[in-house]
Amino acid sequence: MEPITVQHTFSPIFDKNSRLLILGTVPSVKSRENDFYYGHPQNRFWKLIAILCGEKTPVTKEEKTEMLLRHGIALYDVVERCTIVGSSDSSIKDVVPVDLTPILEQTGNIPIFANGATAEKLYRKYLFPKTGISAVKLPSTSPANAAWSLSRLEEAWREAMEPYLG
Repeated sequence: MEPITVQHTFSPIFDKNSRLLILGTVPSVKSRENDFYYGHPQNRFWKLIAILCGEKTPVTKEEKTEMLLRHGIALYDVVERCTIVGSSDSSIKDVVPVDLTPILEQTGNIPIFANGATAEKLYRKYLFPKTGISAVKLPSTSPANAAWSLSRLEEAWREAMEPYLG
């Protein structure tokens, strides 16, 4: 598979009531096809967030967006544009980071959580110098992170995020 240049094409999810921000790396092939975050059916993100929020797993983009906003969760990615092979975070090169200014201007300096090690590493390299807010690295919800069961993910994410969930 050849590397391709991808451009982030969907907007961040946030409003003035957002109390925490979750950042992924860059939309996967399936997410780009679906034009929405965490579009791969095996990615556990939506199931996990629903558990943490005490809700049923949302299905539509609208249900997902409404659940996040209802619970004060902002969602975006670190990478605006990059070169990538398929959906492989380890292949990411030529990074152009997103601009978090519109989110942070509206929400203030809210806690930032990185969905996986690559998201945290890229955030630290490209965005931390601009924001001054350290990101908490959480285990990835990706199906590639099969070593982490849903219950282990829930435990780790809940411990980190519980003070901010509404």
